[in-house]
Amino acid sequence: MTRALFFWGRLGLRMRLTLLYGGLFFVAGSVLLWFTHLLTARALNQRFVVSVASKVTGAGAPDAVPGGALPDAVQGSALPDADMLARRVRTDVEQGAAGVLSDVLGSSVIVMILVGAVAVLLGYLVADRALRPLERVTETAQRLSESTLHERIALSGPQDEVKRLADTFDAMLDRLHRVFDAQRRFIANASHELRTPLAVNRTVLEVSLEEPAASEDLKALARALLGTNARHERLIEGLLMLAQSEQELTARRPVDLRQVVRTAMEQIDLQPRRRKVVVHEDLCRAVAYGDPLLLERCLFNLLENAIKYNVRDGEVWVRLREDESGVSVTVENTGTLVPPYEVDDLFEPFRRLGGDRVRSARGAGLGLSIVRAIAVAHGGTAEALARPEGGLAVTVRLPGPAQG
Repeated sequence: MTRALFFWGRLGLRMRLTLLYGGLFFVAGSVLLWFTHLLTARALNQRFVVSVASKVTGAGAPDAVPGGALPDAVQGSALPDADMLARRVRTDVEQGAAGVLSDVLGSSVIVMILVGAVAVLLGYLVADRALRPLERVTETAQRLSESTLHERIALSGPQDEVKRLADTFDAMLDRLHRVFDAQRRFIANASHELRTPLAVNRTVLEVSLEEPAASEDLKALARALLGTNARHERLIEGLLMLAQSEQELTARRPVDLRQVVRTAMEQIDLQPRRRKVVVHEDLCRAVAYGDPLLLERCLFNLLENAIKYNVRDGEVWVRLREDESGVSVTVENTGTLVPPYEVDDLFEPFRRLGGDRVRSARGAGLGLSIVRAIAVAHGGTAEALARPEGGLAVTVRLPGPAQG
């Protein structure tokens, strides 16, 4: 039963409707054939067998039998009495009627099978025609993305269930289009409105540090405010990058990830807070398909996190592979022990190890969130595993040029 339900669930809706139509036809045909067989047998018994037997019994003579013919068992011998003759005639007639019923039943079954095959074919055609509007809805939904939200199904025809479904889908697309437009405008405005005041603050503080008449207390305060301002700038930059990476990609082209990894390595300090980190590279030539700037930020965040959250004299391993399924980048680092149940939470915005959402001296907690958002925007995945010795192994899988 379970296997049958599993098989039924894997069939498409068109095939299920076809089998349902065909099954209902065969069930209805079988019931009709069974009732026809019973009614025919009853009619033969009442109008033929009983009538012949009664005539033989009433006449008691050979010429009382229809056609004047006697059964083979009694021809050429002494005539039996009327009761015996009636029983013999009735037996022969019942056998003849049973043969007729068997022939009729066999012919009816063959005809029902042939007509059933035609009914299954017609059922498939009817189901295909009935589901054609739904296929149009599905094709439109699969084709749509953030950059093609202006398209609509615009299904014409009677106001039936499928038409109402298409109209509802079009209305939902209108709402989504407005939401995405509002989000793009917000990101563009926030990029300007949030960065400008911080840039002004940084300039004022830097100028005050260069002022000869400034006291040491004022300069210490300016340096502290510069550090706070820098953290705010990194936070805003991370939030804007996270919002942009979750949008539809506008630029896609083949990108050599080996070159991107080396470019990111040149931008990272390998001695954070005087804790030297050794990086081991195992880079094969791998080409991904996507936005070069976003991919560079993705790999930069991976490497920066692996170096920042490391131990003294720690190590980082960077592996780059390419196969039929796409490209994979694995960044593994030494570090503190990470409970396996907290690994997935590290991809959430503002989440750090231990569930801390307050400390921001070492980062805003957006690094891995941006990594996953960029990977998903490119049609890939980002996963992490806790190393038994401490640290993490983060793997990003991206589609290659063929998959893109």
